[in-house]
Amino acid sequence: MAGKPKLHYTKGRGKMESIRWLLAAAGVEFEEQFIETKEDLEKLRNDGVLLFQQVPMVEIDGMRMVQTRAILSYIAAKYNLYGKDLKERAWIDMYVEGTTDLMGMIMYLPFQPADTKEKNLALIIERATTRYFPVYEKALKDHGQDYLVGNKLSWADIHLLEAILMSEECKPDILSAFPLLQAFKGRISNIPTIKKFLQPGSQRKPPTDEKFVAVVRKIFNM
Repeated sequence: MAGKPKLHYTKGRGKMESIRWLLAAAGVEFEEQFIETKEDLEKLRNDGVLLFQQVPMVEIDGMRMVQTRAILSYIAAKYNLYGKDLKERAWIDMYVEGTTDLMGMIMYLPFQPADTKEKNLALIIERATTRYFPVYEKALKDHGQDYLVGNKLSWADIHLLEAILMSEECKPDILSAFPLLQAFKGRISNIPTIKKFLQPGSQRKPPTDEKFVAVVRKIFNM
């Protein structure tokens, strides 16, 4: 299992996308083994490589890691994106949990019934602009630095940029009332490793469409 990390997941974003983002931002090349059918998933389960019978699963450093949060915090710590002490780590965790909540709402939107989508989209926009983005705008304003924690790139910054771009797919001008987040988006997007990940042809996955929803439903019996 030595060599590049190997990611086991479907060909879409889902819970693996933040892992792709973090590895890419750290400048780590990775391979992907796509789960394209129910049989692919069953094989992994039957081979006993999924601790809780679930994906995402990442082969890294001789381990088969599962549970998104565990994988992300391991990568963040390994590549020095997790603060310099416990207090910084606590702030990074809090900021990441906030963006995870917001991204979770966006991630599940395509899987919801058509008659509730409009209402849920409105709720996402409302939460983004009143509950989540004001927190990050205030953090940047209060310390006047380029990054959220410790004036150094961390997992929190990478996660926030991912959340911003997902939110803009819901509403392109969603940052209109947040000038510091607009500047933050520009800054973080131009970090060379992240800029590369944002280019066409990278391992970043496109927004979830109806075709992919159908594939996922079939694989996971949803």
